[in-house]
Amino acid sequence: MTTRHHTFEALHNFRDLGGRPAAGGRSVRWGLLYRSDSLGKITSDADLDRLRALGVRTVIDLRYPWEIAAKGRVPHFEGLEYHNLSIEHRPYDQAAIDPELDPWRYLADRFAEVAEDGVKEIRRTLDVIADAEAPVVFHCASGKDRTGLIAALLLTLLGVAEDDIAADFALTELATERLVADWHAANPGRTLRWPGYGRAPETVIRLTLADLAARHGSVEAYLTGTLGIDRARIAALRSRLLTD
Repeated sequence: MTTRHHTFEALHNFRDLGGRPAAGGRSVRWGLLYRSDSLGKITSDADLDRLRALGVRTVIDLRYPWEIAAKGRVPHFEGLEYHNLSIEHRPYDQAAIDPELDPWRYLADRFAEVAEDGVKEIRRTLDVIADAEAPVVFHCASGKDRTGLIAALLLTLLGVAEDDIAADFALTELATERLVADWHAANPGRTLRWPGYGRAPETVIRLTLADLAARHGSVEAYLTGTLGIDRARIAALRSRLLTD
């Protein structure tokens, strides 16, 4: 039986992107693309063994270098290729977001900033995924926003429909309670001001994709124009990551 969600002791949001209907009547292959919350939380041999058992040999860490310095990175093991590609350039504290703001519009605006500021790192992330010969994991801190944007762009390149992209994004909601608990454990004495912390409703990524289309003509135009991903690259990506 194919499993989308994989259980770890320390991770709450590790899942397979496989199985989504894609271009040309094909679907995304299982067991090649994983998204997650921070692999820096892995401290046990059991969790590391679980990661290795999935065949993962490439990890893309989307966090800022200062996040990695403070919270750690995936433990090294033989054969692991690790990339730190910080796609966000304007840090903000989600816990302190004004509760009076429209939360999903606010997050979509931050996603738009990442899409514009992080062009070089986003392109490099997609290139690393395209060139990988073994399963890949990409992650940020909660596996929600930066990770969600990369997943949405990658699935768009593979010809996955917006409804399925949105459904993938919203699966983080299954981890919200544990992400909030992690925040409280890491921030004793602080108040979690924003009630939307850890949430990932479909609305956020739908707004983000609509914003990209409005600004660039289409999401595909952003990918092929702004990011400069050519048709040959897309074809190669689909050849490796899609199955009949």
